[in-house]
Amino acid sequence: MARILLADNMKVLPELDAASVDLIYIDPPFNTGRTQQRKRIRVKQDAEGDRKGFGGKSYRSEVLASSVFMDAFDDFLAFLEPRIVEARRILKSSGSFFLHLDYREVHGAKLLCDAVFGRDCFQNEIIWAYDFGGRSKKRWSAKHDNILWYSREPKGYTFRFDDMDRIPYMAPGLVGPEKAKRGKTPTDVWWHTIVPTNSGEKTGYPTQKPLGVLERIIKVHSNPGDLVCDFFAGSGTTGAAAARHGRDFLLIDENPDAVKVMQERLAFAKPEFSFAK
Repeated sequence: MARILLADNMKVLPELDAASVDLIYIDPPFNTGRTQQRKRIRVKQDAEGDRKGFGGKSYRSEVLASSVFMDAFDDFLAFLEPRIVEARRILKSSGSFFLHLDYREVHGAKLLCDAVFGRDCFQNEIIWAYDFGGRSKKRWSAKHDNILWYSREPKGYTFRFDDMDRIPYMAPGLVGPEKAKRGKTPTDVWWHTIVPTNSGEKTGYPTQKPLGVLERIIKVHSNPGDLVCDFFAGSGTTGAAAARHGRDFLLIDENPDAVKVMQERLAFAKPEFSFAK
């Protein structure tokens, strides 16, 4: 099953069967209090252009698309709580839930998830670290996000260790050629660049997350043929990672711009599209 829903997730989640989903990843708004906007552009070399590039060459930019949404809540945890309750209800006993936030709300969200799932079902706080963008002159620059991992049950959750991607040793000469070739398994700190501006992966949608981060989660925490759900689906990265690795997906978002991006990006998976009344 490959499915995209244009809907308020709280109109859809209560209608889903209990214990029907194998893995949930969500990347809700971070409650930054700011308007989020991303533009997708195309550039062409032009002597009278508005941009300077390598070697002093000039380029003219053309805006192809723009996506905007307001990221602010009076009570973010009150917004999040019923959705987390539903997430736990629809998870199978072997399932996992991943909540992707940043430093603004992760502390309160951790306490909320402890209450809903139980502290014994908390497995990891993953730090996704990246090194891109501007630097602050007033504080230590924030260059990481937080991903909370909870399992539906304290034990028996899906964890495909052998499918984990490996990373290079920093000192390969100290471990021998066999280990150096195999690489080592990641820790709970994941170094991965954001989606580069000039990458073919870039959709232009605000808050798009890298495919590599979602592929790591999906390969390890679900089995081929499992159902992966993302009910703040945005640009559809969860669906792209699921489809690339033989998983089914259910993507939900109430933003028509997001759904349009997902339909174009995931056309290869031939998803069913519908909207909640």
